Amino acid sequence: MSRISWDQYFMAQSHLLALRSTCTRLMVGATIVRDKRIIAGGYNGSISGGDHCTDDNCYVENNHCIRTIHAEINALLQCAKFGVPTAGAEIYVTHFPCLNCAKAIIQSGIKAVFYAKDYKNHPYAIELFKSAGVHVENVELEEMILDMKTTEKLAFTAELLTKLEEAGISEEELKSLKDQANKLFLPG
Repeated sequence: MSRISWDQYFMAQSHLLALRSTCTRLMVGATIVRDKRIIAGGYNGSISGGDHCTDDNCYVENNHCIRTIHAEINALLQCAKFGVPTAGAEIYVTHFPCLNCAKAIIQSGIKAVFYAKDYKNHPYAIELFKSAGVHVENVELEEMILDMKTTEKLAFTAELLTKLEEAGISEEELKSLKDQANKLFLPG
């Protein structure tokens, strides 16, 4: 098996961080990297010690949860708290940064933003990144490369579907099962 790229590695870290999120609307993770070394990570959630959306629902005003601190801000604050400079670093985020996060990223001196999924990409954020000379690149996480048994799972699922077909399962039911399997194994 060949090694995954640095971009895939750091994006996987961001997706792992997102699993710590306490936001029930969107789980986001961010990893700040300098010289191929992780210097900070963050996920979206409430302030330390505060009520979490997972415990007390989202606190929504104007269609936005005001309880949540965004993943990018949490990662930047971690750097500030521990005196780790961000100038010249890169950030890997599971979703395209919101406008406020984009401004904070630019102000922190980060030179590149890598994101896995488009999410309400604000035109002004895109313009700000461009005018600030911040490189922005979509790097989707190939989740299946993280699963060391993907090939075996695909083969097993195909074998089960074949046996069900040979056993006389209806075409409609077989199609439904194949569609479900495709949703599990195909990206997006």
